[in-house]
Amino acid sequence: MHLQIAPPKRVPALDTAFQPIVLWNHSFLQTVSASGQGVPLAIALERSDGSVSVFESRVFAEGHKLAAANLPYAERLVKTLLWQRGGYSVTVGGPRSVGEHIRRAYSPGGIRAFDAAFMGDQVYERPFVVHVGDVDDVPTAREASIPLGRHLDGCRIGFDAGASDRKVAAVVDGRQVFSEELVWDPRNQADPDYHYHHIQAALHHAAAHMPRVDAIGVSAAGIYVANRVMVASLFRGVPRDLFRRSAQDIFLRIKREWGDIPLEVTNDGDVTALAGSMSLGDGRVLGIAMGSDEAGGYVNGEGNITGWLSELAFVPVDLGAQAPTNEWSGDRGCGGEYFSQKAVVRLAPLAKIELDARQAPAEKLKAVQALMALGDERAARIYRTIGCHLGYAVAHYADLYDLRHVLILGRVTSGPGGHLILEEALAVLKAEFPALLDRVTLNLPDESSRRVGQAIAAASLPIAGQAAGGA
Repeated sequence: MHLQIAPPKRVPALDTAFQPIVLWNHSFLQTVSASGQGVPLAIALERSDGSVSVFESRVFAEGHKLAAANLPYAERLVKTLLWQRGGYSVTVGGPRSVGEHIRRAYSPGGIRAFDAAFMGDQVYERPFVVHVGDVDDVPTAREASIPLGRHLDGCRIGFDAGASDRKVAAVVDGRQVFSEELVWDPRNQADPDYHYHHIQAALHHAAAHMPRVDAIGVSAAGIYVANRVMVASLFRGVPRDLFRRSAQDIFLRIKREWGDIPLEVTNDGDVTALAGSMSLGDGRVLGIAMGSDEAGGYVNGEGNITGWLSELAFVPVDLGAQAPTNEWSGDRGCGGEYFSQKAVVRLAPLAKIELDARQAPAEKLKAVQALMALGDERAARIYRTIGCHLGYAVAHYADLYDLRHVLILGRVTSGPGGHLILEEALAVLKAEFPALLDRVTLNLPDESSRRVGQAIAAASLPIAGQAAGGA
C-alpha cells in the first residue's frame, strides 16, 4: 500500500519479525496528514450503563490511491478500542467503505466474530451491533468514573485470583500480617467447586491471623459486574450452562457464607493500577500485570477507574504475519502472547532452553527464572525480548490513555528478569519515543509489591462497616 514505515530502531533478540503496531499507526497518520486529503473518522462505543466512548482519528478520503490502507488501520483500531474500553454497540462515522468493512468483520462468520460474540452475548448480554454513518451520526461521548479502593481500616482479607497462582493477604489497619501464595490450576477445571474450595481455603487461612474479618476484597482476571462473573479465564474449563448455574454468582455465595460482610470483586488490571496509584500517591496510572496472561487497568487523574475493560491481553501490538495466535480468539499479535508467562514459555525454545513438557506453565516459568538467577544468558535474552516488545506497546498504550505512570507487576517480573524487562523497555522509549519519556514514567515496584501487592490493594476495595465475624 506504499506506506513508508521505518523498521524498529531496536529489534527484539528472539523476534526479528516483530512489526510494532505503533510504528505502523504513526506512519499511517503521518502519511494521511501529508497527503492533504485526510477526512475525519470517529468511532463510538456504547456500554450497557449508558456510557459512551468516542475516539477521533483521520483516514484517506475515498478514491485516494492509498485509501485501501484505511481498512486494516480501522479494523485494528476498532479491535483495540473494544478491548480497551468495551461496548456492545459500535458506531463508525466516516468513509462508507470503512464502516462497511467493520460491519462485515464483526458479523457472524466475519474475521472478528469472536469479539462480537464475546462483547455482545457474554459481557453485555445483548446483541452486538455495528452502525455505519457519517461523522455527524456518531453519538456524543458520555464517560463516567468511579472511586476505587484505598480503604485500609480494620481487619481485611485481600485475595488475588491468578490463573496459575493465588495469593491472599491478611491486612490489619493497613499493615500486612500474613500472606500466602500457592499454585493452582483453575482454567482446566470443569467443576466450579474446585474454585470455590480453593478460594474459601485461602480466605480461612488469612482469617486465622486476625481477631475478626471486617471486609474481603478480590482481584481476579476477567470482567465482573456487581460482583458477578460475566467472563473470566479462571472458569474457561466450566461448561457454559454449569457456569451460569454455579460459577457466575460464586462470589455472592461466598459473601453470604461470610455473614454478608462487605465484599468487592474487581478486575485484576484495575487493582494493579490501584496498587500503583496507592504506591505513587498519584493518578493517570496504567497497570500492566504479567501473570498467566496480560492484565491491564487504569486509574485516571482523579484516582478513579473509568469503567473501561482495559483487557490488554486482546489489544493488538504486533502486525507481523508470523505473530503468535491467541488460542481463545484466534487473532494474531495481541498483548497476552507477549506480556505473560505464555510469552516466556513460547520464547524458551527460541533461546535454546528445553523445558519439561509435563510441567504446568507456572512451573516452566519458575525454571526459566531459576536460570535467570544463575546469570544464564539464554534466559536473559527472553526477558530482553519481552522488554523490547513492552517498550513499543507502552508507546501504543500512550496513544490510548492519558498517562503519567506505567506500572509493571506480576509473576513474570519477579527476580532479576523484571529489571531486564524494564531496562530494555526504557531503551526502546529512549531510542524511538524520547518525548514520551519526558511525560511518562515506567515503574517496577519492589519485589514484595510485585508478588503480593495486588492482594493488599484488593483488601482495600470494600468500605467496611461495623466489625463482623467471619464464617
